[in-house]
Amino acid sequence: MIRYEHPLNERIRTLMRLEDLFARARFFAAQEAAPDHHAALLSLFEITDVAARADLKADLVQELERQKAALAPLRANQAIDQAALESLLAETDAAATQLLAQQGKVGAHLRDNEWLMAIKQRTAIPGGVSEFDLPAYHYWLNRAPDERRRDLAAWIEPFAPIAACISIVLRLLRENGRSSRHVAHHGVFQLMLTTTKVAQLLRLMLPRELPCVPEISANKYALNIRFIGVSGMDRGAVYDHDVEFELMFCNL
Repeated sequence: MIRYEHPLNERIRTLMRLEDLFARARFFAAQEAAPDHHAALLSLFEITDVAARADLKADLVQELERQKAALAPLRANQAIDQAALESLLAETDAAATQLLAQQGKVGAHLRDNEWLMAIKQRTAIPGGVSEFDLPAYHYWLNRAPDERRRDLAAWIEPFAPIAACISIVLRLLRENGRSSRHVAHHGVFQLMLTTTKVAQLLRLMLPRELPCVPEISANKYALNIRFIGVSGMDRGAVYDHDVEFELMFCNL
């Protein structure tokens, strides 16, 4: 199965973008080749831009405090795994405390580094980080892999508190939903939304072998999904077959 996720508001969209960028930065930073470390640095620059919202930290802390308040009463529920609950509450509390203790905007340590900002500025130009444009960067890319990894770890580490908070919020969001099975007749599905609480995230599961992908649009009144072909005569057009899929509405 392939899972497709579709955020339904800008806040969740931003958190999911950052989650993807953090995963990409960590993956490439763990490699040895210079092109991988270049890719890791590009991901860090993207994180700095996406996380530039002044209220991102406050939003995350507020959401974690709200989740703690909702989870704490479950301590009296004997049907709940108390060890797992206490672990989650402790993790949530630690993440919020670390993020609150962090001074300045997210990514300020990168913005204050003139050398890194010079590289970032050149990355906006196609081919702008060639060795003749940035000889000092070319020198860094030719250092030993362990030395580059140490530098990357130092640049990634200040992002750890916000990455931890994002991980917790998105994990709670994904786990708080109920799935249902549906059929899109001739590749088209529509569902009128009558619930009083609008979902924040849609998760859709499709068999891997199906040669189509979901194109999702939604508002507080209706959900529309068109399955678009990705091979053969159906490429780019609505997939003209019935499609069985699993759908989950998730809310915090």
